[in-house]
Amino acid sequence: MRDQGENALMDTAIVLFNRDLRVHDHPALAAACDRAARVVPLFVLDPAVPEGQRHGFLLECLADLRASLRARGGDLVVRQGDVVRETMRLATELGAAAVFAAADVSSLARRREERFAGERIEFLRFPGVTVVPPAELLPSGAPAKRGDHYRVFTPYWRAWQRHVRRPQLPPPRRVRIPEGLAVGRLPDPDGRGAMPGGESAARERAARWLRQGLDDYADGRDDLAGDRTSRLSPYLRFGCLSPLELACRAERSEEFVRQLCWRDFHHQVTYAFPQINRENYRHGERRWRHDEDALQAWQAGMTGLPIVDAGMRQLLAEGWMHNRARLIVAAYLVRRLGLDWRDGARHFFELLLDGDVADNSGNWQWVAGTGNDTRPNRSFNPLRQARRYDPMGDYVRRHVPELAGLPAEHIHEPWRLPTPPPGYPPRLDGPDE
Repeated sequence: MRDQGENALMDTAIVLFNRDLRVHDHPALAAACDRAARVVPLFVLDPAVPEGQRHGFLLECLADLRASLRARGGDLVVRQGDVVRETMRLATELGAAAVFAAADVSSLARRREERFAGERIEFLRFPGVTVVPPAELLPSGAPAKRGDHYRVFTPYWRAWQRHVRRPQLPPPRRVRIPEGLAVGRLPDPDGRGAMPGGESAARERAARWLRQGLDDYADGRDDLAGDRTSRLSPYLRFGCLSPLELACRAERSEEFVRQLCWRDFHHQVTYAFPQINRENYRHGERRWRHDEDALQAWQAGMTGLPIVDAGMRQLLAEGWMHNRARLIVAAYLVRRLGLDWRDGARHFFELLLDGDVADNSGNWQWVAGTGNDTRPNRSFNPLRQARRYDPMGDYVRRHVPELAGLPAEHIHEPWRLPTPPPGYPPRLDGPDE
């Protein structure tokens, strides 16, 4: 298995799509179209890897990708089953010489790559999931070794800013697929989600937000009620947007580009530590409480703390949650209730449209003090956070209608649940970060 490969003409190549569901700035697709007479774009729906609430969004992304490929003379071939097995079955059927794919960082993606390495076909990996490929930036001052990476964000951010980026690539003008190839049926999405999936919707949203929202991002990103964030994270998660293109187009806002760098940072940590969703990245295991009632109350948005319940209900209703609310509800679960961060990360991963192993697990470990935070014992007071970032209580009223009639001075006070679970409410006093 080689990265990117050398220039050589071939008759047929497969482009295996995973988390790169776009045609703009797609290095693997562009290289395959340059190097092969016939290109077979492929996506394998693997029932062993359920997407949870993301399934409908994923199907919309695939339908949009198929339309974009058809507009260029190609199509999206859809198969169901094990990704490696179905890819190799199609490669044998077509006599394909190589499989082109975007490199990824999760343990699942790495196991797939290792399996392809054992097959009798050339497997070529390309960048595209992140702005900077995870293994391209290594700490200076020491010889590189296996698993080496940046463990602290700020030095990574400085190196990331200086790094010379690859050129952006236009979409291919034409994609030629073999004649008579059965492309397969794409299942219909089950209903319409809160956000439309696909590259077309992603590019439209990005263009609108870059015009209207980017310049206000630094001042408004923590305004819970104002909702002045881009909401582009689901499209980045499925690769409907090139993170490199977005970083370049948004470069006038250092604060927003810094968030894209955080995404890259978590990916390079996961590349070096693929068990990030299962094991503490650093520090020994602490004694976590296991309280199913408290966990279920948190999941349902019925904790009795308005700001936490608002965030959790937004997640249930939209498959998305404001980033400041994510910090608040996560800190409440692990620091106030003392529950295992993995329980929270699992719930987020199942429901979030942008649920991603690297970002989700990295952020949860940061909050829990087991990850890359250089201050693992920092305090985080949910009441002070609520009063600072939702001072009038509009975010709470929007998502907790039971409290809609309360005035601002009382909106964040713990509220009386119909049937409060044991141990509620927990202590909420203490300092803030």
